[in-house]
Amino acid sequence: MVKIAIAGGTGQVARETIGALVASGKHDIAILSRGRNAPTDLPSGTKWQTVDYQDKHSLVQVLRGVHTLLSFVQLLSDPNQESQKNLIDAAILAGVTRFAPSEYGSKGTTDMGWWDGKQKIREYLEEVNRTEKVLEYTLFQPGLFLDYLAFPYKTATHVVPLQIGFNFERLRAMVVEGHEDAVMTLTTAADLAAVVTRAVEYEGAWPTTSVGKVKLEDLEAGELKSPWDLEAVHKAVSPDEAPVFQKTVSIGFLLSSVKGA
Repeated sequence: MVKIAIAGGTGQVARETIGALVASGKHDIAILSRGRNAPTDLPSGTKWQTVDYQDKHSLVQVLRGVHTLLSFVQLLSDPNQESQKNLIDAAILAGVTRFAPSEYGSKGTTDMGWWDGKQKIREYLEEVNRTEKVLEYTLFQPGLFLDYLAFPYKTATHVVPLQIGFNFERLRAMVVEGHEDAVMTLTTAADLAAVVTRAVEYEGAWPTTSVGKVKLEDLEAGELKSPWDLEAVHKAVSPDEAPVFQKTVSIGFLLSSVKGA
C-alpha cells in the first residue's frame, strides 16, 4: 500500500482512474482540488484536500508522505502550466517518489494547440532531472479513448463520449485523402485506469514511456535488442524451446507488421 495524491481529481479521466484505484483496495488516496467542498459522490476510501496550486509552500505540506502523485490538471485552464510546474517543484521538496503529468492522450502534439501544455511539462520534467533523477515519472499516452466512438452512447463510467471524425451511429467517417492508412491508437478509459493502477503497484522504476524501440537492421539480422524481457509463451512450446521461440516469433511479428501484415 502506498499513499497516492491525485491532482485535478474531479475530472472525468481522473474519476475513472480513482475508481480503479479504490477498487484495488490497496492504497491511501487523497484527492486534491481547487474546490472548497467535496462532491457528494466522493468515492469511499478517499480523502478530500482543497489546495492552491499557486502556493508552492502549502503544496509541499500537502504532499508530505505521498509516494505517488498523479496529475489530471486541466491544461487549457493554465496556458503556462504553472500549476503542474508548482506541483513538480513541491513534489521534489516533499520527497514524493513518483509523478505522472496530465497526459492521457496522444504522444505527439503537432497541430493540436490545445495540448501544447503537455510538451511544456515534458520539457520541464527533463530539465529538473537533467543532472540527476530527483523525481521518477512516466507518461501515460493511451491515444484516443475508444469510448468516444460510441457517441451518443456512454460506455465508460465517467468519460463522456465526444463527436470526432467518426460517427458510427450515422455510419460516417472523415479521413485525409491519400492518408487512409494513417496509424492511430485507441484505448478504452477502463483499460487506461487499469494500467495506471497496475503501474502504481509496480515495484520497479517507472520508465518515461513504456514503448521500447528496436532497429529494423537488427531484426533483419535476427537480433532482438529489446529494452525489456519477454516472459509468456504458448503452452504448445516446451520450456527448452521457449527462449528461442519467443525471440523468433517477436522478430517475425515486428518485421511483418512493418511490411503491412
